[in-house]
Amino acid sequence: MRDPPEDNPHQRRQQALGRLGEDLLDVLVLGGGIVGSGVARDAAMRGLRVGLVEQSDFASGTSSRSSHLLHGGLRYLAQGYLRLVHEASMEKRVIHRIAPHLADPLAFVFPTRPGWAWAKWKLSVGVRLYDLLCGRRNLGASSTLGRREVYDLLPGLTRNDITGAVRYYDGLTNDARLVIDTIRSAASHGAIVANYCGFLDAELQGGLWRCRARDDVAGNEIEIRARQVVNATGPWSDRIPHSHTRLRLTKGVHLVIDRRRLPIPDAVVLTEGSRILFAIPWGERVILGTTDTDYDGPMESPSCDDDDIDYILDVLAVAFPEAGISRADVIGFWAGLRPLVADRHGNPSDISRRHEITMGEPGWWDVTGGKLTTYRLMAEQTVDQVVRALGRQSPPCRTAEEPLLPAAETEGLSAVIPPPVTERAVKHYCHNEWARHLHDVMIRRTYWHHYRADRQEIAPSVAGWMAEALGWDPATTAAELATYIAAVREETLRFAMTHPTKLQTDH
Repeated sequence: MRDPPEDNPHQRRQQALGRLGEDLLDVLVLGGGIVGSGVARDAAMRGLRVGLVEQSDFASGTSSRSSHLLHGGLRYLAQGYLRLVHEASMEKRVIHRIAPHLADPLAFVFPTRPGWAWAKWKLSVGVRLYDLLCGRRNLGASSTLGRREVYDLLPGLTRNDITGAVRYYDGLTNDARLVIDTIRSAASHGAIVANYCGFLDAELQGGLWRCRARDDVAGNEIEIRARQVVNATGPWSDRIPHSHTRLRLTKGVHLVIDRRRLPIPDAVVLTEGSRILFAIPWGERVILGTTDTDYDGPMESPSCDDDDIDYILDVLAVAFPEAGISRADVIGFWAGLRPLVADRHGNPSDISRRHEITMGEPGWWDVTGGKLTTYRLMAEQTVDQVVRALGRQSPPCRTAEEPLLPAAETEGLSAVIPPPVTERAVKHYCHNEWARHLHDVMIRRTYWHHYRADRQEIAPSVAGWMAEALGWDPATTAAELATYIAAVREETLRFAMTHPTKLQTDH
């Protein structure tokens, strides 16, 4: 590598890792997803000495592979999970308050049919209860639509027995951006954070946890001393040494198509038996999903299988038969894993998204379950217990009131839709948001990988700007670009080999 620029991300990283190895932490957080970032922010804001390590990039697991929704979970009402819906509904409003740039109100249209389990009158009552569970202040008021109103709103919807619809509100977010901005907030309050620094093992000695971690950039190990450890590693949490969790992993697949192929003004609820899927407008695109099936395959890159594709497109074809959406329309896709609290009985879709916070060993906390929308509450409850275990007096939690970022950075901004491709943005991700690899920018900082059909064409420019920011030499730049392009082609080839219709290419 050549010498990096004066504003040196490498030097700042080494300083952070040095502090992790030298300081005695009150709490070390394992996992840089949405829950881990929330715990780090809350603990740092209460004055605790906090460290956070992540084995890969921040938000590289489940936290960048969701449906991009902030929601209470309307279907959970039918399952009787009123407390869960209330908590998530209130947290949806909290995120809208502290991070308005990451919580765009989004209307959902839920069509109804005669003699169906989701009867119109039940849904009408349900959406009004949904608004009440938001403290009567949802992101928008729910309503009931007649048949003609539904077809005026969704002219391509099937004419087969539609009796009307209900319309209710949730929020559209950018899940990976929510993680990054939460970590930025944690760091601004003093948390020491490091990605590409994987936890290896730990030993409890004299009331302190001595943890070993590996810096994957330099290739060396560091020892981190902490009074308390929080395991917030999501799907990996039951594979971490000292963990006492039991998970049931389920896979959720999402497809991305051009919005011109399905020009919907609102999100549409798609139904198949008791299952619910969504068609979600996302700028110039539409997100289709998600599946919900048990999973026991590779953790790092859960696959998008033939059955997953068929299932989503078949449900869409029933709802919008004239659209003629096929595999050839798929621009991109992602698959994520839900770390559900273990329940081996029943369908995955029926398992509660509740969360658990347990101390399996003195000073070792496992945080499991939950969902994106309730991350802040999970963090607050975790830090409450950590503070009690430390025997400390600390200020009360302020994460529900204090903005995630300064208002000057977010006023009038929506970060829900991927940003334009600019040199200034790319260098910002490198200097201020810990981006180290081309994947970090193309996928998690921007979603250009999933959103832009010209991702292969813009990748060389992005790599060149990163080279200037991070001091890459030509060989490193070429290697980063080759790795990214190979991954794009492997995705496309894998899809093409699995299915008879080739995935739309980037050309």
